[in-house]
Amino acid sequence: MKVLIVDDEINARYVIRHLGQWEKYGISNILEASNGEAAKKIIEKEKPEIIFTDVKMPKMGGLEIIEWLDAISYPGKAILITGFDDYSYMRKAIKYNSFDYLLKPIEADSFNKTLADAVKSWATEKENQEYKETGVYEDVKRLRLNQLVTQACTGELFDVNEISSSLPHADEYDFTLISFYQMHHSDPYIQLLSDELIIQGLGNAFALQNDNSLCLVITIKRQWLAVEEWICQKFDIPVRIVNGDPVRSLEEIPKSFQSMQKAVEDQNFRSIHRLNDLDDARRMQDIISYVDMYYMEELSLEKLSNRFFLSREHISRKFKKETGMPLSKYIIKLRIDRAKYLLMETDESIYAISLLLGYQDEKYFSKLFKKIVGLTPFEYRNNQKKLQIGIRKYIPFP
Repeated sequence: MKVLIVDDEINARYVIRHLGQWEKYGISNILEASNGEAAKKIIEKEKPEIIFTDVKMPKMGGLEIIEWLDAISYPGKAILITGFDDYSYMRKAIKYNSFDYLLKPIEADSFNKTLADAVKSWATEKENQEYKETGVYEDVKRLRLNQLVTQACTGELFDVNEISSSLPHADEYDFTLISFYQMHHSDPYIQLLSDELIIQGLGNAFALQNDNSLCLVITIKRQWLAVEEWICQKFDIPVRIVNGDPVRSLEEIPKSFQSMQKAVEDQNFRSIHRLNDLDDARRMQDIISYVDMYYMEELSLEKLSNRFFLSREHISRKFKKETGMPLSKYIIKLRIDRAKYLLMETDESIYAISLLLGYQDEKYFSKLFKKIVGLTPFEYRNNQKKLQIGIRKYIPFP
């Protein structure tokens, strides 16, 4: 496998070269480029599987690179690297299907974890692609049906007859919405359920393309109980279930879906699969990792509860047990630690830093910072600069 490192600073490329556990993850060739234009030429010629790119560079930056890669449907994994935790960068990274987003200064552990995940993801996709090529027709047909049902659910025009052709004939159908825990890969379970429903002549299951945590199940009337019993036996992950009213026409998919989706949002659902201790521990680690990544956004127990299939009370109790502090204090700690780094390593104004960390009121941010650190942001920055000057003064130049 090949890796391409794109950064206009030679020192940054040197650091990345020495951080990576390349041999461990099967990387045999490390390529370098000093800007986006040079990177494009290397990508077209060498086709590296993994690309690490800085955001800001002359001629062509990292965001332009991933936009180009997305436009050509490049199969490799691109990871953005930047010294500024700018939410606009993160949004663009998501928009253009960047695999991950790393902040400078890069730590060896986080870098190699991202590298390992990228290599694994690339290998999995390659394997899946090879598998799909052995049954192209069925895969394309299934994807088409999933897209049609997704269009129906989102209120777009859809072909009722084409969806009907994938279902057993019936005078009435039952609609059921299944919501999967978002940290799990739902596709294998939806595929398994779909195959079983088709074999038994009971209906079909469709993966929604705009939300991989949702699955719409259409079954002939009064057969859902048997389907749910099968799910209880075969699914080893938790799911939420909302049953819609029986319908006579598939044209009612949009209306029924909206009703069931609202029920999920209002937490009017039933759950299948109890939480065992191991699953509980893993899910709490997922929650902590999620908070570590998105701590600058508006996070609440309610939001985490909806995303991770756990009650607010359970998350609150377990989160404090795992981290030693309540969610609100943990978020504040992450933000203050980030503020310290920005005050030391950048020239951003205190107002800009407060906004970046999610505080609209600079005075409130400064008051909170002093309460925790013992100094105002201004005092902290000045003290750190004096300390750095003192270190440079007393350490002889090599």
